[in-house]
Amino acid sequence: MIEENAVVAKIENGQVWVESKQGSGCSGCQQKAGCSTSALSKLVKKRSVAVDSAFQLKVGDEVVVGIEEGVLLRASLMLYFVPLLFMFLGGGLANWLIPAAFEVRELLIAGCAVSSLLLSLFCINKIQSLLLLSLKASPTVVTVVSRW
Repeated sequence: MIEENAVVAKIENGQVWVESKQGSGCSGCQQKAGCSTSALSKLVKKRSVAVDSAFQLKVGDEVVVGIEEGVLLRASLMLYFVPLLFMFLGGGLANWLIPAAFEVRELLIAGCAVSSLLLSLFCINKIQSLLLLSLKASPTVVTVVSRW
């Protein structure tokens, strides 16, 4: 299980919303000027994430949130491998179907590959929207570190 420290940001409708705590390495490092993590943390706004909890929590409680490794592996494969596979299959199919003497053959092959990539991303979005993937992918509160 992959775990991360977080702080309870809000509780509404029985759902617990947490925000990740900034790591101690980001505040104590002497290389802030050359560190991409420090630069990105200034640009990216903190976001709250809904998690499941069996504990009675209050806003400000520090908790450990966990998610199964297998869920992240399947999501990574779905988001990276499947679109790449669709792109190669779309380009290969176009290469096989379009005659070699056709003037703009390469442009059509590239267009089919990009269209296949976009189609796969659309399909992945629809599958995820149907809750087929997110049922098992919800992070949970593993332990309560400190109460506020």
